[in-house]
Amino acid sequence: MKEYSVSLKRMVKDLSFEVLFAPRDTSEILITTQDVNRPGLMLAGYEEYFDPRRVQFMGLAEMEYAKSKGEEGAHACFERFLARKPALVIVSRGIEPSEDFIELAKKYEVPIVSTSDSTSGCMSTTISYLGVELSPRITRHGVLVEVYGEGVLLLGDSGVGKSETALELVNRGHRLIADDAVEIRKVSNNTLVGSAPDNIRHFIELRGVGVLNVRRLFGVGAVKLTEKIDMVIQLEVWDSEKVYDRLGIEDEFINILDVDIPVTTVPVKPGRNLAIIIEAAAKNNREKKMGYNATRELLNKLGMTDDVTPDEHELAYWHDF
Repeated sequence: MKEYSVSLKRMVKDLSFEVLFAPRDTSEILITTQDVNRPGLMLAGYEEYFDPRRVQFMGLAEMEYAKSKGEEGAHACFERFLARKPALVIVSRGIEPSEDFIELAKKYEVPIVSTSDSTSGCMSTTISYLGVELSPRITRHGVLVEVYGEGVLLLGDSGVGKSETALELVNRGHRLIADDAVEIRKVSNNTLVGSAPDNIRHFIELRGVGVLNVRRLFGVGAVKLTEKIDMVIQLEVWDSEKVYDRLGIEDEFINILDVDIPVTTVPVKPGRNLAIIIEAAAKNNREKKMGYNATRELLNKLGMTDDVTPDEHELAYWHDF
């Protein structure tokens, strides 16, 4: 799997760090792992399992421990730690490192930054930040919109109506995240987050009209930078020979980056209001996550179970949107 990185320059800007020492330009210093560490054991002399690629946090406990060892003992603790050349050291709580600490950082070319935040708070923020910036990712051709708080990824062949449907949803008060290219990141074992590439963010393309800036046309409330992907809707041209699911008894999923996401296939033909259908699908998906399933309730009222499929006569009472 491809390894991603984030520069120290970007971290300093995004997380408001102060650079105390950098052995070279911060744009050239790259962080490549999401894991972080507090080097208490390393300072105490236990060097096994120390991973220098991890961002290291020096808080009040670590600094006071070294200080308690006296001047020579503190020097030995710091040198043992910095000689392993950790990728980055963050000094928290606004603590000013000793001159000896900074000199050793220069000797071993270890970048040092500081923050006024608490150690635990800064660690939490940094872990979340690195989780997004270094997460596995792919780019899919599609449209990502937020509908009633649900992240809905619209997939389908070019020309099927994804962008037109997204524009109608925006016009109905929902929000656009990405059109045409959706960058999908796996931020946890079961969570995907989508966003738009920087160069096409807020833009949408309509055949016959051209490129529109949704943020300018509809206002800042019509767009969003990122959104969790809760469901996928596959749009396809209506095929009269194909049998489409009319009850939704069986939940279907699509696998993206080893995460299973609920998927619904919606056939497209003249006269179907796709925006309303997608709104209903988003609400229904939210209901399912909350434990309610309309299909099961209907079958129970008809005296059936999930493993019994109603015949065409029983389905005659129901018709397509």
